[in-house]
Amino acid sequence: MALLQQWRDKAYNEKANKGDLQRLWSDYFQKERNIYAELLKNPDEEVKGTVRELADKYGISVEYMVGFLDGIQESLKTPNPIETMEEDTEVSLAFDKEKLYKNMVAAGADWLYKLEGWNDIFSEEKQKELYLEQKKSGTVVKPKKIYPNDPCPCGSGKKYKKCHGRNL
Repeated sequence: MALLQQWRDKAYNEKANKGDLQRLWSDYFQKERNIYAELLKNPDEEVKGTVRELADKYGISVEYMVGFLDGIQESLKTPNPIETMEEDTEVSLAFDKEKLYKNMVAAGADWLYKLEGWNDIFSEEKQKELYLEQKKSGTVVKPKKIYPNDPCPCGSGKKYKKCHGRNL
């Protein structure tokens, strides 16, 4: 079984003890935070290695490294073969900075997008701009309702029902 499937079976197991899952995620999030803090020190440096080598480099289990790779996948410049990777699969952590920041915001991971390292990469204004851009991307805006007696939006001066509303 591929490593990714093993990680997902354990981390998203609905039959598992809730306390065990909370401890797993709490421990994982702390380690994930440490890895991101390290990566943000040199955001333009491409970190490469096998899954096992990277797990050893960051002092985490291969299982957690797989979870980390799953989480960062959408922010990478070149996607890794996460569906089929094994311990000896060569992977890269070269990420797109803006995409990573926005994905952290989208995930609601304030412990990640509020990391001190972001201040050296983006100004406070840029961080706010990226934050708002991401938040607005999920907002659905309904168009203003046009009623039959409203002026037609085409600018003819006629009521909507007598102009473009006739076909309704």
